[in-house]
Amino acid sequence: MLAAFARVNGTYLSSQRIHAVSSSKVVVVHNPARTCLIVALLVALAGCSRVGLQTNAHVPAGHTPPDVLRIAVMQDVKSLNPLLASTTVDGFVDRLMFEPLLSADERGRPVPMLATAVPATSNGGISPNGRTITYHLRRDVRWSDGQPVTSRDVRWSWQAIMNPANDVVSRHGYDVIRSIETPNDRTVIVRLKVPFAPFVNTFFAESDQPYSIAPAHVLAQYSDINHVPFDAAPTVTDGPFRFVEWVHGDHLTLVADPHFFLGAPKLARIELSIIPDENTTVQLLRTRSIDYMFQASIDTNRELKDIPGLRIVWNDMNGYQGMGMNLNHAPLNDVRVRLAIAAALDRERIVKTLTGGQVRPATEDLPDWMWAYNPDARPPAFDPARARALLRSAGYVPRADGIVARNGVPLRLELVTEVADTTHRKLVQLVQAMLRDIGVAVDIKLFPADLLYAPQAMGGIMHGGKFDLIVLPWYSGIDPDDSSQFMCANVPPNGYNDTHYCSPEMEQAQRRALRFYDERDRRAAYFSIQKLLARDNPIVFLWWQRQQEPISVDFKGFAPNPTVESWNAWRWSKSH
Repeated sequence: MLAAFARVNGTYLSSQRIHAVSSSKVVVVHNPARTCLIVALLVALAGCSRVGLQTNAHVPAGHTPPDVLRIAVMQDVKSLNPLLASTTVDGFVDRLMFEPLLSADERGRPVPMLATAVPATSNGGISPNGRTITYHLRRDVRWSDGQPVTSRDVRWSWQAIMNPANDVVSRHGYDVIRSIETPNDRTVIVRLKVPFAPFVNTFFAESDQPYSIAPAHVLAQYSDINHVPFDAAPTVTDGPFRFVEWVHGDHLTLVADPHFFLGAPKLARIELSIIPDENTTVQLLRTRSIDYMFQASIDTNRELKDIPGLRIVWNDMNGYQGMGMNLNHAPLNDVRVRLAIAAALDRERIVKTLTGGQVRPATEDLPDWMWAYNPDARPPAFDPARARALLRSAGYVPRADGIVARNGVPLRLELVTEVADTTHRKLVQLVQAMLRDIGVAVDIKLFPADLLYAPQAMGGIMHGGKFDLIVLPWYSGIDPDDSSQFMCANVPPNGYNDTHYCSPEMEQAQRRALRFYDERDRRAAYFSIQKLLARDNPIVFLWWQRQQEPISVDFKGFAPNPTVESWNAWRWSKSH
C-alpha cells in the first residue's frame, strides 16, 4: 500500500495533499515522511503489502506462540533514544528497552529501578535543606554490550538533556540542578540551585517528562544526539527487551534480554505494529490478530466492550483531556474571549457524548483522587448567553452571517488535533458547533500525532505554537507538579507551557508549591493554582484521564502505573 489515506466524514483523502471537507472546514495534514499510513477495513488488509503485523507465516492468523506479544500503536515513534522521547508512545516503547532511576508501581507509589532506594529525608537521601539528593545505584545492572551502568551514565544523561543542541522536549526539573558529583561508580550526588519539592519524582523518574538513563559510553562522543545511528537502532540497552528492527511507519520488533537485572522476561518477543486508525485496530482485536491496543481512545469503548476474549483495563491517571488556547495569538490573549469560549462549551454534553459515562468531567487539571485536588475550584458554567455578552464586551458584534467581528475582522480560529484518534476527531466537531453557536468560526486541521506532538526543534505543531486552539491530551506523573505547563519561563523547549500563559499570581503560587517539601504546604499552593486556572482559562479542562487499555484475556501481568504502561514489562506473559 503505497498511498497513505485518512478518513474524515466518510471521505478518504490522499496524504499528499491538503483537502477541505464540506462546510466544516476540516483540513487533514499528513507528514510526507510517513511511509505507510494504514486506514483500511480489515477485509482489505490481505491486499496491503505493509500491514504492520509480524505474523508467523507458520501460524494461522489470530494464533501466535504464547511467548510473542503483538501490540498496535496509533503512531510511529519519533526516536528510539530515551532522551528524545516526546509522546506517550515514545515513552511506552523506550521503557521496554531502557530504565530510569525510579519508577512507580500500579498504585503510583515510587519504587527503585536503577537506584537501590527512593531518596527521602528519613534515609539520608534528601539533605535537611532540600538541596542535596543522593542516589546509590545497583551493582548488578549492565548494558546489553556487557558494560556496567554507572554514575557516569546518570551525569552524562543529565548533561545531554541540558545541552541546548539536543532536541529534548523539556528540561523542567533538570534545569534546577547546579551540579552532579560522582565520587564513585555507584553514587550520584545531585546539588540543586534551590529546593525543588517534585525533584525525586521528576529526576529520571515518573513525573513530568519521564526520561530513562542512556549509555554514556555510546553517546558521549557526539556533540548532539539528534541524528545519530543510536536513535534509529539502539543496540545498547539495559531494559528487559532488546532492539531488533524498526521499519518506519510499519513495525518495531524487540526480543527479550535474558540477562535483565530483575529477571529474564517471560515473553520472548514483542511486536509493535503502527496502525494509525482506531477502526482498523478494533477489527484486529476482534479477529485476535493483535493482543493489545495501546491507549485506545475512549470513544471506541462502545465496540470494544462487546468483543469476546477481550479485557479492558482502566487506568486512572494524573491527566486530562482539554482544549488549550494560544495566548500568543490575539484575541486569545484577552481573558474575556477565553472565558467566553469556556462558557460556550457544554462539558457535560461533551463527556456524555464521547465517553459513554466512563469518565468524570474535570474541574481543573488535578483529578479528584489526588491529594492536591481543590474541590472548591470550579470552571465557568455552560452559559452561551454569558459567552456572547463577554464577546460583546471585548468588542465583537454579530455580522449578518452570525459570525462575530471586531473592526470588520471576523473571529475565526484554527483548532488542531491528531488525525488517528476517533475521540479527538469527534471532539473537535462538537467544539466547532458549540463555538459557532456564539458566533466564533472554527477551522479544523488534523495532523499525524508524531508531527502534532513533536519537539519544537523538530517542527512540532503544539510545542511550536502553530495553533489557535488545540485538543490537549495531557498525561502527567505521580506528583501534582504542573509548573511546567503554567509558569512563564517554561515555554518550549523549557517545559510544556504551550499556551504561553503567564501570570504574576500563578508564578507566586507555583514557587510556593515547588519550594516546600511538606505536603500540607504544597496542598495550599495547589489549591490556589487551581483557582487561578478557573479564573484565567488558558485551558478548558473537559475530563480527567481514565485511560482505556484493551488487552487479550491471554495477556497476563499487565499492571500499568499512572505514567507508563510498560514499567513492569519483564513480568508480562501470554497464554493460549
